[in-house]
Amino acid sequence: MMLTGKHAIVTGGGTGIGLAIARALVAEGAQVTITGRRLAVLEDVAEEGMFPMVMDVTDEAQIIEVTAAAVAARGPIQICIANAGIAEGRKLHKTTSDFWRKIMTTNLDGCFYTVRESLKSMMTTDYGRVIAISSIAGVRGSAGAGAYAASKHGVIGMIRSFAEDFLKEPYTFNSICPGYVDTPIVTRNTDAISQRAGVSEEEARNMMVDLNRHKKLIAPEEVAAAALWLCNPVCESVSGTEVQIAGGQV
Repeated sequence: MMLTGKHAIVTGGGTGIGLAIARALVAEGAQVTITGRRLAVLEDVAEEGMFPMVMDVTDEAQIIEVTAAAVAARGPIQICIANAGIAEGRKLHKTTSDFWRKIMTTNLDGCFYTVRESLKSMMTTDYGRVIAISSIAGVRGSAGAGAYAASKHGVIGMIRSFAEDFLKEPYTFNSICPGYVDTPIVTRNTDAISQRAGVSEEEARNMMVDLNRHKKLIAPEEVAAAALWLCNPVCESVSGTEVQIAGGQV
């Protein structure tokens, strides 16, 4: 129970990676505010130690309001998991300004606002962990998904810079960069690829699986285990790094 007494916030905490991380944090004694756009989804998965709150990471004002309410209810945020994001791809000549802004607003701006607001209370304490869920696409790029890859590269650069700002403080900033994880996003992308490429759903799914070096989908619990390690109080010297979880070297 190494996180007893700690308050964590996990955006996109109702499904997939976010939910797996929330469960791991609760198992170690943390109180976890889970946020997302759909209250019913959050309430359906919430277990003891989890507190659902509706928050859309594309809405700066809502992030400010909800984060402040969570702090008022459960104390300073000492663990910030900026997980909420969308994974959609378009080739360059089909990327409109609206699509570009949609991806950036959610994946990059949303991460920034979440971290900024969490840090306000974190800085009143003597321990803090900020973990952004980026992507292996943020390390190597991704064909047909320039906007997505750019947003995830941006997350890595931003987190590295924040780590530099707080080198002498008891707060660490790191990114986790998974490959394709077995989450609802993969299911949605399977349908989209199938329709776009004119292939079966099995073939579409295998196209994503093949992009992981070990040729299988990653379990959300693997990502959660990495997050839990970064939250360990003894990991105070691990900051400004990217943990790649992609089944092999990029």
